[in-house]
Amino acid sequence: MKIEETTSAIVSEFENFDDWMDKYNYLIELGKSLPLIDEKYKVEANLIQGCQSRVWLHAEFDGNLIYFTADSDAVITKGIANLLIRSFSGQTPQDILDSSTDFLNDIGLTEHLSPTRSNGMLSMIKQIKMYALAFKTKAAMGN
Repeated sequence: MKIEETTSAIVSEFENFDDWMDKYNYLIELGKSLPLIDEKYKVEANLIQGCQSRVWLHAEFDGNLIYFTADSDAVITKGIANLLIRSFSGQTPQDILDSSTDFLNDIGLTEHLSPTRSNGMLSMIKQIKMYALAFKTKAAMGN
């Protein structure tokens, strides 16, 4: 599934809720259902800088697609990570680099998060894009 299809589906899911508290509860449920990162990847090098809570993000590249796993010590942050992983995992580096994160605005996430959580979300997005750039460069070099 393309990134735009996934993000469109996410927007549709959030449109099922009338108020932000219901959306917040849904985000918590998403956090609880985040497939956990392998414990061996919960290392300092995989910690996202700029997050209030501890967030680990790991990426693997099979030469064509990037696969992400994540974990956090905060359930809301895990929910955000779940949305990002659903959107970007299993995609090519170029598709990730070309993609928009406007769906986060569309579901109301950016306006309802605290400044520190918003910063954390932006840091996760930045790290996902950095992985995509690094793997794109690696693939171009034939490694």
